[in-house]
Amino acid sequence: MNGVGSTPAQIALRAPDQVMRLSRMGAMFPTRLSFLRSLIRRLAQEKAQVVRQAWEMCKDGFGHAVFSVELGGYCYSLVAISTDLPPEQRTDRVIATAWDTAYVLFDGVPDAADIARIAQNAPLQEVGRFGPRDLVLSRANKSVRLFAHVTQALRAGQQPDEQMIRDVGYLMRTTAVYGNGKFGIADRDTYHDRPGLEGPFAAEMLTVWLIRHFTHELVEHVGQGQLTSSTKRHLGIGNSTGLGMAPFLVTHPVLLNNWMLARETALARVCAIETLDDAQIARLLALANRAALHLAQWQVPDAEHQMRIEQLKSDWGHAMAALDQGALQADTPLQGVIEAVQPYSEDVQELMAALVLEPFGELVDDLAETMADEGKAFAPPICNTDALAQQMQSQFGWALGCDYHARPNCGQFWYVSEAKMEPRLGLRFSEEGAELETPLDIGRRVCAAYKDLPAQSEPVSSFLARYPEHALAVERVTLSARYPYGEIRDNLIAQTCLPIDMLRCKLSFFGASKFDPKSDRWTRITLCQGAPLADELTETADDWWLPVFGT
Repeated sequence: MNGVGSTPAQIALRAPDQVMRLSRMGAMFPTRLSFLRSLIRRLAQEKAQVVRQAWEMCKDGFGHAVFSVELGGYCYSLVAISTDLPPEQRTDRVIATAWDTAYVLFDGVPDAADIARIAQNAPLQEVGRFGPRDLVLSRANKSVRLFAHVTQALRAGQQPDEQMIRDVGYLMRTTAVYGNGKFGIADRDTYHDRPGLEGPFAAEMLTVWLIRHFTHELVEHVGQGQLTSSTKRHLGIGNSTGLGMAPFLVTHPVLLNNWMLARETALARVCAIETLDDAQIARLLALANRAALHLAQWQVPDAEHQMRIEQLKSDWGHAMAALDQGALQADTPLQGVIEAVQPYSEDVQELMAALVLEPFGELVDDLAETMADEGKAFAPPICNTDALAQQMQSQFGWALGCDYHARPNCGQFWYVSEAKMEPRLGLRFSEEGAELETPLDIGRRVCAAYKDLPAQSEPVSSFLARYPEHALAVERVTLSARYPYGEIRDNLIAQTCLPIDMLRCKLSFFGASKFDPKSDRWTRITLCQGAPLADELTETADDWWLPVFGT
C-alpha cells in the first residue's frame, strides 16, 4: 500500500528499443489513457450537459444546429452545417471540395452573426475565413448506405438492422479535424491551459464527441423516430486518415515520448501490483471475454488484414489462459501475465498490455496529465563529440549499421504535396521529387553524422561549424538523452516502412478502434464507439474499452 502522495511502485519500463519499433507501434490498442477516454472522464466528473441552442433543419436534414457544453468553467459550442451534397461530389479523398457536413467548435455560444459567418465559411473548409473564437474545424461525409437504412427503419417504426450497425458502426465519417491555428482558427496557445483542454488533442476530441451527438439527432430528425440507447452508443464517428498524420510522430519527438512514457509507466505500475482481490480478478476475466467478443465483431474488407484479425482471435483464445484464476492469485500476477504472452504476436502482447491497465484507473489515470508538451522541453547540450558518439551508440544503434545507399534501405522518400500541402511518400527510384525530400530520415541523418565524427574529441559546436548539415541529427541525439521514447527506431525511408503502423499508433492514443486499412498508407477507424451518450455522463461512464454491440 502506498502512502498518501507517494509515488506508486513500478517495475522496470520496457526498453525503447522494444517499444519504439514500427511493427509494435502498428499493433497498439486504445487504453484508458487515450485522449477520448480522458476527456469523457472529465466531462463525467463535472456532470456536463449538452444543450441544444439551435436547430434549423428542413425535413431532409439540411440546415444548421448548435450544441453547447460546459467544461472546466468554459462554454464551447459545436456549430454543425448540413448540406445537400450531390453524390458525384462525395469523396473521402483530400482533393474533395465539398462534404455532407461541416463543423466549427466555437469558444462560447455563437450569436446569429457568428452562426451566419460559420454557415458561409465552414462548408468551404480550407478556403473559408475563420477567427480567434473558432477553435476546431472539421468536415464529414455520411455513410450513405447506413444513414439511409436507419432513416428508413425509423420511418417504418422499426430499429435498424443490428448486423449493419455492427458492420459499419458510424453514421458520419470525418475526413479532417483541424486544430492549432490551421486556416486561421485559434492557436492552441489560447486555450491549452484551460481545465479540461490541457491534454493533447482535447479540443479535437470534444469536437468529435459532439459531432457524434449531432449525427444521432440528425438521423432521428430525418427518420422521425428514436434509436435505442444501445444502438446510439455503438454508433461512433468514422474517420478516414492518411499519410498526412504519419509525419507528426517524427516531427514531435517530445510529445511522442510523453505519450509512450505515460503508457509504459502505467504498464510498469500495474505489473508491480503484488496481489489482486477477487473483484479485480473478476474484472480482468470479464475484460478478456469482452476483448474476445470485440475481436469477433471486427470485420474488414481487406483480406490480408482480416487474416491478421483472425490470427489474433485464435491467438487470443490461447493467451487468455494467462488470466486463469491460479495465475491471477500468484504474487505480482500482472507481471506474470505480461511475461506469459511474450511468445505470441505483438498484436496479442499489446492487446494484453491495454487490458491489464483497464481496472486500475486510480493507479494510472494521473499519468494523463503528463502527456502534453507545452514547449517547455529542454535537453542539456552534449558538449563534445566523444559524448555525442556515445549517445548515438546508446540510443541510435539501430540506425548506425544500415547501408543507406542500398536501394531497399532508401527506396522511399517523404515530401509535401504542392497541391494540397499534405505529406506524401514517393518511390525514390521510379518517381520524381526526391530532391524535395522532407527530413524524416532521422536514422540516415544520424548515421551520416556519426561517420563524420572526428577521431579526436572536439566541441560539438566546432563539429557543426564544419558540418552544418548534421544540425538536425545532433538535435535528435541530444533530445534522446532526456526523451528516449521520442524516436521511432526504424528506417522510415526503407522499402519495408509501412506508414499504416505510424497511423495506428497515433490513432490508438486518440482512442480509435476497429482499424480498417485500405492500403499501407490510409485507414478508416471508428471513434467514440461505445462512449457514453450526452445523458449518460455518470460515475460509471468510463467503462467502454473495446465496446461490444448488444451488451
